[in-house]
Amino acid sequence: PKPSNPSPNNAAAIQELLGGKFGEMSTLMNYTYQSFNFRGRKKLRPFYDLICSIAGEEYGHIEVVSYTINLLLTGTTKRGLDPSGAPMADAVGARNTRHFIASGQSALPMDSHGDFWTGANVFNSGNLKLDLLHNFFLELGARGNKMRVYSMVDDPTAREMVGYLLVRGGVHALAYAKALEAYTGVEVTKLLPIPDMKNDAYPEAKKFMQQGMHRKLYTFSQDDYRQAGIIWNGVHPDDNQPLEFIHGAMEGVPAPDLEE
Repeated sequence: PKPSNPSPNNAAAIQELLGGKFGEMSTLMNYTYQSFNFRGRKKLRPFYDLICSIAGEEYGHIEVVSYTINLLLTGTTKRGLDPSGAPMADAVGARNTRHFIASGQSALPMDSHGDFWTGANVFNSGNLKLDLLHNFFLELGARGNKMRVYSMVDDPTAREMVGYLLVRGGVHALAYAKALEAYTGVEVTKLLPIPDMKNDAYPEAKKFMQQGMHRKLYTFSQDDYRQAGIIWNGVHPDDNQPLEFIHGAMEGVPAPDLEE
């Protein structure tokens, strides 16, 4: 849906999901560097394939969050007015003035305060058990932030995007829990959900769950990362329905054609 009431403050809240410590930039770059630096791939191939598959999806999450921010900022100021009349004066009261001063009213890899994301947020210890545990923690931190942001925004575009990410982020949290179980024998899935609220409490997320999106893990490649299915199997703890492992990517949608 298109924004019903474009809001710079809704956009600022969404920025946290893009560039915060628990944002999509962090999940993407953590998993990407862990895949680049992965040692012992032949011996531990299912875990390497799982990390690569999730990294591929995180790239798409950065795109969808960025478009949401752009849509929420579209129309908050008007073009072509006499600059001497301070046509952007309303932006002074915006939660994140960098949206108006430094980025042309568009998304940037920064958090809700306007602080830019940094590579210091990348965790790659070289120890698989520790990296998987960190990834599990990272997904749960991101989940908590999404729930809070959902409660802060009232725009249908913002809530649709957050609902979608709650479902897909839940897949990633479960995947890392199952990976830790496979590697250590510890029943990590018994900790879920964290925070202790299921996704179907959110109408937008419930819609995606009814489509089975909480049970599907994609490789985002037709030929590679097939051994991730060794880990992603069994049933989902929420509904006891079989998990689905899919070679390739989900069907996409046209990107919005943003006005000048």
